[in-house]
Amino acid sequence: MNQHTYTGWGSVPYWNAFVANLEMHGSGTFFDPRLDNAAKFPVAARAGMGHTRAEDDKVTAKLAQLQFYQLAIPAPAAPEGTFDRRAAARGQTLFNARANCSSCHVAPLFSEPGWAMHTGAEIGIDDFQASRSPDGMYRTTPLKGAWSHGKGGYYHDGRFATLLDVVKHYNDTFSLHLSDAEMNDLAEYLKSL
Repeated sequence: MNQHTYTGWGSVPYWNAFVANLEMHGSGTFFDPRLDNAAKFPVAARAGMGHTRAEDDKVTAKLAQLQFYQLAIPAPAAPEGTFDRRAAARGQTLFNARANCSSCHVAPLFSEPGWAMHTGAEIGIDDFQASRSPDGMYRTTPLKGAWSHGKGGYYHDGRFATLLDVVKHYNDTFSLHLSDAEMNDLAEYLKSL
């Protein structure tokens, strides 16, 4: 994935550098001129956070290895018995055809290759969190391992308690006219990823 947060703010190495230098106060380099926008990021702009450079950079040389390690961690497989296999098979057919989920959640990434960003209006939600990011958009979330977010809820703010709630949202937003049984099948497929 090019963008690794719900609002697509930056990639894995971006956030590793951000956290190491700005949050953990490591000795390194971090550059993001978007943080110079005093209207949007007053604290960062005032502190010059987008232009951090240490004479003795102890962070940057470690970022490539850290990214390699992080990207090597596979998405967790759904635990046995946590979804209905027959319903998931029917849901996969819906996902790839009538529900058209695969137009944005392209296998095997189950996100959009390239610029996977959408406005809140395009996905039927507010833009509160997106408007706080540099590009004002939300990323198409990769669905592998989506089941593991069940405790905290789904979307950037946990607004949907279950995957079925997410499916119902898109059914309404895109006027898919899926029956309750079809929405359940689609949710079972999402649990299986």
